[in-house]
Amino acid sequence: MLTFIDHYNNEVFLSFLDNPFSDHPKHVWVICRFENQWLLTSHTRRGLEFPGGKVEKGESPEQAAIREVKEETGGDVSTIQYIGQYKVSGRGKTIIKNIYFAEIGAVTKQPTYYETNGPVLLPVLPLKVAQDSRFSFIMKDDVLTYSLEHIKNHVKPVAW
Repeated sequence: MLTFIDHYNNEVFLSFLDNPFSDHPKHVWVICRFENQWLLTSHTRRGLEFPGGKVEKGESPEQAAIREVKEETGGDVSTIQYIGQYKVSGRGKTIIKNIYFAEIGAVTKQPTYYETNGPVLLPVLPLKVAQDSRFSFIMKDDVLTYSLEHIKNHVKPVAW
């Protein structure tokens, strides 16, 4: 297990084991690739980030991940793989989030992207995302760094 402090000075616990903090997390985050590019969304308030959100009643975390990708980017998930889970102990509340890696088969225009401005494709992620004001706080801690490293080392080879 990895432990570090996030962008807002909250303690973060990250594990690549199967559901170390909860069997029923309430949040998901999906690192997406489409046609050899990173597929992100442009959140209206936070900036660029990988899609994610809350697990709705009656839905599994994996179903939520697939739905969130579609709603926020128009992406159709062709494969999805659980990567890990993290827990953020913040001011008065704890958030537990599953991390997934998804390969996207197609991106189609949506009538609405809900709280986002829709899809953003990037051929590469900046080396210093944490210092780049275009990116959401969600992208600025070590969850992204460690997750990308885990994907590179443990998921079937993907064109980076």
